[in-house]
Amino acid sequence: MKILTIIMLILLSGKIFFAQNSNLCSISRDTIVTDSANQQRMLLGFCNRQVFQDTSFSWWFNSLYDMYEVDSITASKIKGTLNNITIAIVMGTWCSDSRKLVPKFFKILDYLKFSDGKISILTVGRNKKGKANETDSLKIELVPTIIFYRNGAEIGRIVESPKETLERDLLKILSG
Repeated sequence: MKILTIIMLILLSGKIFFAQNSNLCSISRDTIVTDSANQQRMLLGFCNRQVFQDTSFSWWFNSLYDMYEVDSITASKIKGTLNNITIAIVMGTWCSDSRKLVPKFFKILDYLKFSDGKISILTVGRNKKGKANETDSLKIELVPTIIFYRNGAEIGRIVESPKETLERDLLKILSG
């Protein structure tokens, strides 16, 4: 429990959550690796959403982002629940569920005008690990896993797919 508290303090202090105007928009050569299962390029480690504009990832990210229609009625109810919220997204660019869910989730966050500076993205390999032991305390079994924190305390997760819809699940988590 102490380790989880320390990790959350680090996250909230801004060492992992990326500022919107950060210089982390470029993709470092060790962030993109080759997936040994299919020899495709994949992301590994902490990143920001700009990396999805690399041609290896933009073809699926942009098309699903553009096609998704936000449930504006439910989303309008979410707006008032975003105070003191931070979000950690653990995903695999090799994972079909991550490829489907994450662009749609970002479309909702953009609709809500949620700050990119309050989002941490950790891309993992097929073993659900990043570059180091970043996921050990998060208990990640399936990806994507989207973890919601209020004032540093976890308040809920969306794991692999929503129970109802992204908007409804998000509203339930944030209103609880």
